[in-house]
Amino acid sequence: MAQAFTKLTATAAPIMRTNVDTDVIISINRMIGNSVRGHLGKWAFGSLRYLPDGSDNPEFILNREPYRSAEILVTGPNFGCGSSREAAVWSLQEMGIRAIIGSGFGDIFFANCFQNGILPVVLDKAVIDSLAAEIEASQGAGRLSVDLVEQTVTSPSGTRHVFEIDPRRRAGLLEGLDEISLTLRRDQEIRAFQASDRTARPWIHFAR
Repeated sequence: MAQAFTKLTATAAPIMRTNVDTDVIISINRMIGNSVRGHLGKWAFGSLRYLPDGSDNPEFILNREPYRSAEILVTGPNFGCGSSREAAVWSLQEMGIRAIIGSGFGDIFFANCFQNGILPVVLDKAVIDSLAAEIEASQGAGRLSVDLVEQTVTSPSGTRHVFEIDPRRRAGLLEGLDEISLTLRRDQEIRAFQASDRTARPWIHFAR
């Protein structure tokens, strides 16, 4: 089960680099071991977030107030590209991120967000740039609103932007259901099809 998402108004942090890949989001060496879930949040963006001596990098936006408490990221093009590691999404979720707004995402990263209760929103690059500019102009005080029910993003100044989303994925997030949970809701339908198909095409089914 994923965490349900309906509407969020929160601090947003712009990370406008292009092609931030999953290794930047979470390094491979932080994924070694049997109990990485629950321990990845502090290592998200590790190469950007920490200096070589392990102290906070004051230049990285998520180390500055009020961005430390950001629940929304506004991102540059192709965010989450690279490898398919789902731990990239886990690490963002564990540091408190609930929505990511960008002009484009790595395909697998995009899908993994929905499986873990994070809403990825795609808007035109010009809109993303304007959102980032508003946030930066307010020094992070201007909050963004993301409404999955209405499918809108509202900027700090009150400008509303409508976004598109796959209806099935939208329904899953609204109810806190991942792909497995959504599929199980159609269990009766699936069983009925299986029964009729065994009658119609018995040769393709394994004998029991």
